[in-house]
Amino acid sequence: MATVARLPFLRKLRSDASHHVIRYKNGVIKRSGRGLVFWFNPDTASIAEVPMVDREMTLFIKGRSADFQAVNAQGAVVWRVADPERAAARIDFSIDLRTGLHKAEPVERVEARLSGLVSQAALQYLAGAPVRALLDAGLTPLRSTIEKALAAEPALADMGLAVAAVRLSSLAPSAELERALQTPTFEALQQKADEATFERRALAVDKERAIAENELANRTELAKREMLLISEEAANGRERALAIAEAKRIETDSEAGQIRALESARSEAEKARMDLVRDLPSHVLMGLAARELAGKLGTIEHLNITPDLLSELARAFMPK
Repeated sequence: MATVARLPFLRKLRSDASHHVIRYKNGVIKRSGRGLVFWFNPDTASIAEVPMVDREMTLFIKGRSADFQAVNAQGAVVWRVADPERAAARIDFSIDLRTGLHKAEPVERVEARLSGLVSQAALQYLAGAPVRALLDAGLTPLRSTIEKALAAEPALADMGLAVAAVRLSSLAPSAELERALQTPTFEALQQKADEATFERRALAVDKERAIAENELANRTELAKREMLLISEEAANGRERALAIAEAKRIETDSEAGQIRALESARSEAEKARMDLVRDLPSHVLMGLAARELAGKLGTIEHLNITPDLLSELARAFMPK
């Protein structure tokens, strides 16, 4: 915005470098340039100030698709003044010589013109296809359509304007239609999620089954090994029992053999002794008996001697 210093008969204008100032006198351009500083007579001067910076205009387009569905687009158009003198000739950029402010609203007029051109091109594009095709195509075809429409518009060049960029941020149907369109996708995703959950559960069940089968196989193998060990221990026990029994039998047989041998020896000795004493005289036998008796007197507690026994002994020892 230009600043105006006032004196009684003259005024001084100072503008920024971002603004192009054009001074007219009697309809003829006297001075033109950026960031000018000059004195002027307010009674004979007319001044226009044209902004030269890029400006961004917000877009909001509400259209209808070929299948009569509401479609909304949002974005922005960046524009600037390419020829300030031509722009000043077509659009009122004149300023109040007392305040330095624009008398009209030139920027709003330019953006209204751009908005009309953009809306016309966008609405034609949206009406040319069903909503599903528009959404599948995305933002690029619509942006390209708007850029081509603005580039081909001769009025912009006549007004000294240029479009620097077209940006679109969204292309969406109405909220109800968007939810309806999202439903199949949501259901498909939910189905995939359910399938994934089912697969995870099935995999977990398979793993649990495999673990259980492995544990059962381990227990079965352990039981088999225990049975084999028990069988081996039983066989070893039987062998030990048989060995012990055989050893006892052998020992018993040995003891029996020894007893039999001893008894046989005793029998033989007794037999030999009997054979020896069988032919001895009676008095010798009595003497031997007396000797045997004398050898065992220490163990005899009571002894009864009858007269018959003494008479027999006497006769045995008397010589014949």
